[in-house]
Parts: sequence; C-alpha cells; structure tokens
Amino acid sequence: MAESTLPALIQALLQPQAYPHPVTQPMRLMQTHVSYVLLTGEYAYKLKKPVNFGFLDYSTLEKRHHFCQEELRLNQRAAAPLYLDVCPVTQQGDQYRLQGEGQAVDYAVKMRQFPQDALLSHLSEQGELSEELLRRLAERVADFHRRAETSDYIRAFGELSQVRQAIDENYDQTVDFIGGPQTQQQFDETKAYTDRFFAERADLFRQRQEQGWIRACHGDLHLGNICYWQDQLLLFDCIEFNEPFRLVDVMYDIAYIVMDLVLRERSDLTGPFLSHYVEQTGDWEGLQILPLYVSRQAYVRAKVTSFLLKDPSVAEADKQQASATAARYYRLAWSYVQPQTGALYVMAGLSGSGKTTVARELGCQLSAIHLRSDAVRKHLAGVPLHQRGGDDLYTAEMTQRTYKRLLELGLMLAQQGYRVILDAKYDRQALRQSVIEQAQAHGLPLQICYCTAPQAVLEERLQARQGDIADATVAVLTKQSMESFTAAEEPWVTTVDTTRDLSDQAANIVNRTR
Repeated sequence: MAESTLPALIQALLQPQAYPHPVTQPMRLMQTHVSYVLLTGEYAYKLKKPVNFGFLDYSTLEKRHHFCQEELRLNQRAAAPLYLDVCPVTQQGDQYRLQGEGQAVDYAVKMRQFPQDALLSHLSEQGELSEELLRRLAERVADFHRRAETSDYIRAFGELSQVRQAIDENYDQTVDFIGGPQTQQQFDETKAYTDRFFAERADLFRQRQEQGWIRACHGDLHLGNICYWQDQLLLFDCIEFNEPFRLVDVMYDIAYIVMDLVLRERSDLTGPFLSHYVEQTGDWEGLQILPLYVSRQAYVRAKVTSFLLKDPSVAEADKQQASATAARYYRLAWSYVQPQTGALYVMAGLSGSGKTTVARELGCQLSAIHLRSDAVRKHLAGVPLHQRGGDDLYTAEMTQRTYKRLLELGLMLAQQGYRVILDAKYDRQALRQSVIEQAQAHGLPLQICYCTAPQAVLEERLQARQGDIADATVAVLTKQSMESFTAAEEPWVTTVDTTRDLSDQAANIVNRTR
C-alpha cells in the first residue's frame, strides 16, 4: 500500500518525530488484514485496524484498547521478553505522537523488536531446524500448557458440539471451491472422516475435558509465531480476540506445529517433537485426537487462502498463486485423515546399550512415536521426569505396571495408524512374548531391535550419562542379564551394533518394515 493511501495516523507514525526515543531509519511498516506493525529499531509497535469481521471486532477505540491490553496480558505468558506495554497514540492539533500530550486516539502494543531471521519459519526455510531445537520447543510448549489456566468455564469449550460446529462451518464455507483448489474426493473424504470421528469418539472428547486438557492455550502456534532469540524460544502473537480460538484442547496448539512441519517437508521432525512433548506431559492419549486437529488447521488455512479467489481487488497472478497454496493445504487436510497402517518396534538390550539413541534415529526415519519406559514409569508414580527415583520406583510390581502401561499405549496408538517404538530393556522372554502375541492379535507389523555393545562400552556410557531421565547406573547394570531370544522370537529380531554408525542400521529396519 502506498504511503499516501495509509491513514493519517499511520503516516504520522512513520516519521521519527512521533516517538519519544530514537528510531532506525528507514522505518518499516508490516501489515496484516487486522493490524499495522511499525518497526522502529529497538521497538516494534502494533496497532489494530478498526475492522469488524464478526469473529474479531476492533471497530471502536474502546475495543482496540481492551484487546491491546489482552494481547499484552496473554502474550506475557510465553513471550514476556517481547511484550512490554500498551501505549496511547495521542493527537494534539494535527500532530500525532506516541505517548504524547493530548487526547488518546488509538493504542499500540509496544514490543521488543527482534530480527526476522529468528523466526522458526525462517530457520525452516534456511534448513536450520534441528531435532535438538524441536525437542527444546516440545519442552517449552509443554511447560506453557502445564501452566495454562483451566476451569469449568474453559473446559466447556471442549464440548463435542462446540468443536464440531467450527469444523462443519469450514465445510459449509468451502463448497464453492470444489473443482478449484479442492477436489470433490478430498472434500467428501475429509468431511466423512470428521463426521465419523464425532459419531464414534464422543467418549474421547469427554475424557479430554475431564482430564483437564482443555486450557487457555495459544490458539495460533505455527512456526511463524515462534522465535528463537537470545537462546530462548518465545511463543508470541497468541489469539486474544476470540475465546473459542484460544480455549482449546492442548493438541489443537500442537497440531499447528505438526501441520507446519509436514507442509515444509520436515516430517522427520514430527516424531521427535511429538514424542518429547507427550513424554513431558504424559498426555499420550491426546495423540488420538491429533489427526482431527491437524486436518482442521490445514483446512482453515486452505479456506482463508481460498477466499482470496473471490476478492475482486486481488490480481489474477496473485489468485493463481493463492489457488496453488490453498490446494496444498486442502491436500494436507485430506492426507492426514487417510487410513494409516501402524506398527510396533520393540527396543531390547541392557542399560547403556544404546536403545534410546537407536530409537531416536528410528523415530526420525519413521516419524514414529517414541515411548520410553523411564517416562511411563515416572508418570505412573507421579515422580518428576528428571528426579531420581527411589527403590519403590523399581519394585517388581512397579516394573510390571510399567510394561503393562507401555504395551497398552503402544497398542492404542499403533491401532490408530501410528508407528510406535517401545523403548525398554525387554530383557525377559515373557515381556517380549506379550508384545508378540498382542501384535499378532491386532494384525500389527512388529520388529524387535536388539541393541548390543561390549560391557566396557555400556559402563562408560552410563558413567558419562547426564541430563537424562533414566536412572540406571553401573551398579544397576551389574545386576542385569538378557534372556536369550527363542527360536519363535528370532523372525522378529534385528541385532543393532550400537558401536557402529546407526543411520544405515536404522534404515535397514525401516526397509524391512516396508
């Protein structure tokens, strides 16, 4: 938009004399359909446009002031270093000033300006997203969700009828785009999946409410709203203007990140991210509802992009690009609800044998969910993950409960199309036999990955282990032994020498599954 067509107030705020501090020139203006963002160097100022879209209403000064304050309050939960204040924009005569003399004619959220290359979306474009950074992000989001408010009022937003209404509305609003960016098959099959999900999984929605997973979340947690700056992961620009978009299942937030990773062809990072997130929260059951929300987030992106095709002010070339972008989102929404074949991968080996390292490599190659017995055990006992467990955590009874829960979770997720890695010693034939029997009973592909290394290497690894949730020590290792694999087990067993390069060995396991 040319500067001459901007509102007088914004034109004035593009001049350095409008600010009570030095600015970097030339100043930059960024726009969305609902806001102006002025970049002044050290600080950025965000003003809301006087618009009313029904789901968002900034039409009066009073409402803009209120939602500026809400934006500050809500974003200080997960991005406090960025969100500083709400400042009046004042007018005296024909002069506009930020925090000046005169009457307040608008309000701006004052933010710390950060470089755009700190955005995770930018890091993705540069090929700089790493597994380690996604694990850190999983911990950051898990901590945010753990602290997020919940109440009877908030939980009511998780009612099946509420969730369904929003999703059905998306279909109603996109019928006209069938035959354009969306095919009839995609529309029919995506809608059939959600219809079936709502009809068959009412119990799951009730459980999500009862277990407290409906919280005051972020509401728009894609990679463009996350920055990695000054060694901190900051979740910014959360939804402040509409409660149903923010008071949601925690998996609604997670779905945005998964959608972005898949769309950016980084599915290899979805397994590590999801595995680490649910390990932190213990919300493995939440993965059952995740595909619904990934499809929903992609469909909403497709819908909003499709609307540009009916806008007479949009140039034809831009419409062609919008159509291609919408088609990608419709395709993703459809692909995420297609039937998937799950599988079980069982890690086996003594402490220090490299089971978790191999499992993580497999998790990347398979986009698999990695279930660690150490995490399952501590969640069962209510022990913080990084707190060393006492003797009562390792009784025979607790071990039995752990393996039972591990297998239950693995079966639950594999039956819904996830590839699942069960990471535990599985040193006893009876434990392995239980998995084999259940995998066969449910028609699930199965592989047992037996991790080996010399005794000296096992001891060296355990002595060097730091910052991990596993409690095993060299003293514990000396009491361990592996029961031999029986002839009946051997067809499922692949031995992995963890002193050698793991990438090719993991790829061999993946290829055997295919």
